[in-house]
Amino acid sequence: MKKLDMREKLKNNGMKSTKHRVAILEILIKKDQPVSAENIFFDMQKMDVSINLSTVYRNLEALAEKGLVTKLSLSGDNRSVFEYNKMVHRHYLICLGCKKILAIEHCPIKSYEHQIEDETDYEIVGHKLDLYGYCPKCKKNNPGYQPKNSQD
Repeated sequence: MKKLDMREKLKNNGMKSTKHRVAILEILIKKDQPVSAENIFFDMQKMDVSINLSTVYRNLEALAEKGLVTKLSLSGDNRSVFEYNKMVHRHYLICLGCKKILAIEHCPIKSYEHQIEDETDYEIVGHKLDLYGYCPKCKKNNPGYQPKNSQD
């Protein structure tokens, strides 16, 4: 996405188009998984964009509030990670070892959601599913790891 497109997207969402916001969106668009504000801050430093970490956080929160960025809070971790909102419904696999995040494109909950609506008369407008475990590399490199079957 071009800088001009990003500037237009910001304006269309009622936001000022600042160099910091454009840089944050440029970084997030290039990432293949959600990243922390700290990672974005370091990437901005590499791009010679002068900014402090608190400004990165403020801009990410504002972008998330407008729906341009998706904020994910990880269980057992005090920090959040962010990704450019591609307007695609996704769930995530999160490695408890290395913290790698892998997107799951298929939603296994949609039919269950309809069943719950029928049973409860609720109108469900969304859901969140994050799966936690160990990636193949962490399983291999962790001598204390035991597969689920051997823990019974």
